[in-house]
Amino acid sequence: MMFIGYLYGIRSERQLEKEIYYNIAYRWFLGLNINDPVPHHSTISRNRITRFKDTTIFQDIFDEIVLQAINHDMVGGRVLFTDSTHLKANANKHKYTRKTIAQDNQNYIKDLNEAIQEDREEHEKKPLTAKEEVKAEKKIRHSTTDPEMSMILYPILTDWIIKSHDLVFK
Repeated sequence: MMFIGYLYGIRSERQLEKEIYYNIAYRWFLGLNINDPVPHHSTISRNRITRFKDTTIFQDIFDEIVLQAINHDMVGGRVLFTDSTHLKANANKHKYTRKTIAQDNQNYIKDLNEAIQEDREEHEKKPLTAKEEVKAEKKIRHSTTDPEMSMILYPILTDWIIKSHDLVFK
């Protein structure tokens, strides 16, 4: 039930209970017949707060789904595409601390730029202009209400977001 809520953006357990009650597709996915009772919203809450807290159950389920897709030749693993989207987080945007983090990807960026320049030379293309060096340290805002969130700054909107990743194998 929590997967349905996550996949379809249903953030309220009460709303999730109603959606499962009325939506036959959700019932089918959960193995519920049309006359079967839907678990109460407090059951969903208690499981989330106590039963599944500090477990890897969701990662284990995701890994099993990927493994089954590989076993059924739906995934070859030869090419991997990733995509992500920003979802609004349920965190107070005024409660944060400032942190300084090290950006240790300087050598990787340097090697990558050198490889790109070599490839451009091989294909007789003009070299790319050098960009400014990336600072070794970066100051970030760290949410105190939900440490997994990131702050995103738009000209109009400043809000906490969680980045949702989707993987597509080919």
